[in-house]
Amino acid sequence: MRYQTKGTCSSAIDIEIVDGVIESVKFTGGCNGNLQGISALVKGKTPEEVIKSLKGIRCGMKNTSCPDQLAQALESML
Repeated sequence: MRYQTKGTCSSAIDIEIVDGVIESVKFTGGCNGNLQGISALVKGKTPEEVIKSLKGIRCGMKNTSCPDQLAQALESML
């Protein structure tokens, strides 16, 4: 699934879920090293676990962040 982000440096997130578990997450744009780290950390977790951990994280003065956008993307898939 591809999710178009809003309000972040990344423009999209590609998410693959297999049997209820996150198989892969790839961000387009944004802070490459940090987003690779987030992608590695969420692999093997359920969407619900990731949503609980990442929802509501803000980036500077923005109302959202790349982790928050990932949580929103996952919520839209449930």
